[in-house]
Amino acid sequence: MFVVAGESLIDLVARPHEAGAAMEMSAHEGGSPYNCAIALAKLGQKSGFLCPISKDTFGDLLMGPLNDAGVVPLISERSDCNTTLAVVTRNAKGLPAYAFYRKGTAERDISREKLMAALPETIDVFQIGGFLPIEAEDAQIWLDVVGEVAARGAVLSIDPNVRPSLISDFVGYKERLGAFLDLAHIVKVSDEDLAALDGSMSIEAHVKSLLARPNVELVVVTMGEEGSRAFTASAEAKAPIHRPAVFGDTVGAGDSLMAGVLAALADRDGLAVGRLGALDGEALGEVLAFGAVTAGLNCGFVGCHPPSRAEVEAVLKSA
Repeated sequence: MFVVAGESLIDLVARPHEAGAAMEMSAHEGGSPYNCAIALAKLGQKSGFLCPISKDTFGDLLMGPLNDAGVVPLISERSDCNTTLAVVTRNAKGLPAYAFYRKGTAERDISREKLMAALPETIDVFQIGGFLPIEAEDAQIWLDVVGEVAARGAVLSIDPNVRPSLISDFVGYKERLGAFLDLAHIVKVSDEDLAALDGSMSIEAHVKSLLARPNVELVVVTMGEEGSRAFTASAEAKAPIHRPAVFGDTVGAGDSLMAGVLAALADRDGLAVGRLGALDGEALGEVLAFGAVTAGLNCGFVGCHPPSRAEVEAVLKSA
């Protein structure tokens, strides 16, 4: 059982705007953990999503893809709070930038009791998203939950997905993030995440620091067009990106890659504490390749649309 914990939200994306005309926006389901939970389910993994979802219209929109993919909403009671919104703008390369509206919203409608009660009896992998450490009051609740799951022996995986525009106290945020990283066994970060955390350090220096934490066995770094890299204490590998036949956008690419990596590790019976660090370079390369194809196929659409396992395997077989 994969449990993915963290935010769900709606991306509001402005359509091309002409002066004097009304601005039109389209609404897309999103949130890194939300995307990852769906991607895992579409890759054939039993997936549960730990996040309150609003009773509002946007909450209804979020529920559709979860149900279609077969993701189990672990908090069945819908929240009276509104859905978190992210307003998306794109740069000249089409890469998204986000402005968030999440004060008092459903994904923050949490308590220790609510989250603990929603945990399934069996959790093999617990994947946590990047919003958890942002607010101190939320972080302490989530840290208690993650600590409980760790005590059960589950593999803990984290994708920090650093969002500086959301963080008012970056020093405090880094301390809170560090507490989660100290519990994690797998860390997936982008080169942009690492630059935001400390731009003076190289990727290799960041990786060495992460692997020196108490429990981290595997670090995956994504580098946009430059592909991805994976590191253990004794091995490393690199994989190029997979380019889709028709490009849509990069929304959800990192989340799809994270799901692909976890699914590929599960295929190799590698998702267990102590086994991750024993993977050799060849196995790491195969894991990254599966993740890269998963992410690349997702980029063939506008918005996050992760591929099925059959679609990923068809590409890998034809390579």
